[in-house]
Amino acid sequence: MRRLVPISLTLLALATTGVQFTAATFSNGSANPANALAASSDWFAPTVAASVVAKTAGGVAGTIKQGGAYYAYAQVTDSGGPASGIASVKANLSSITASQTAATLTAGSYSVGGTTYNYRSASITAKNPLAAGSVPYTVTPTDVAANTVIQTGFSVVVDNTAPTATDVQTTNAAGGIAGRPEAGDTLTLTFSKPIDPNSVLGAWSGADTSVVVRITNGGTGNDVLTIRNAANAAQLPLGSIALGRIDYVTTTVNFGATATASQMRQVGNTIVLTLGTPSAAGTTAAAAAPIVWTPAAGATDAAGNATSTAAVTETGAADLDF
Repeated sequence: MRRLVPISLTLLALATTGVQFTAATFSNGSANPANALAASSDWFAPTVAASVVAKTAGGVAGTIKQGGAYYAYAQVTDSGGPASGIASVKANLSSITASQTAATLTAGSYSVGGTTYNYRSASITAKNPLAAGSVPYTVTPTDVAANTVIQTGFSVVVDNTAPTATDVQTTNAAGGIAGRPEAGDTLTLTFSKPIDPNSVLGAWSGADTSVVVRITNGGTGNDVLTIRNAANAAQLPLGSIALGRIDYVTTTVNFGATATASQMRQVGNTIVLTLGTPSAAGTTAAAAAPIVWTPAAGATDAAGNATSTAAVTETGAADLDF
């Protein structure tokens, strides 16, 4: 009678492109839990969960202008058993910049528009001219196992129209004296489109933030209102407002430099300022007069278009402001 002699065979780890084998031991025993081959593989291309194009100046993402500088961002992950790792990430941005058919995105941690991405391109300049509208682009990630895919469905909005000032208005706080600037009174600046808040004040999201509102005595000319940062150290790029009268203040008055700060917030196309505690008492204007706002070019829209500096006069019937 033939007798079976136990034997064992050990497979060494093998490595082929996209497949990894781990060592396993086989025997001819009838019951041996080691009779198994463990294998792991990476058959799948990386995935781009999100991508955005944004101007290099930061702030609101997803909109650029012709001739403007921008970054392309992507959030890329790899999978497999185990994942082999991401070898490269490229973006075809030729619809935005003709030469950028395979722009390299570099690994890192990049935050834009409140979202963090793990890949970003170098700063790239959009072609000029570049027609306004939605422009598509693709992102191609490749892993170490050479799995790759071209992911579509990404786009950026091109906007070449500069924002303009369209109106300026004041409101008297309940219980306040009409015609006298006081704590709680408001000033509303209206633009033709939303302004990127980051261009007005670094890292500002548009939510309530502390500022100083200054009214300077005009002497023989208009009293002039400007908006300054919370430290009262620099004027913000919102231009100046000629108040149409010389009798709102008798000296320079800072609203919100001490005690209760003035507040600034963005609401759609408007920036609303609420006056804080004045450094000195204001006076009451003797008559109604329209106010005139001359904006500054430093404030931009989401695409980076500078605001027109053309002045705008308060709409509606002449009234006592504040």
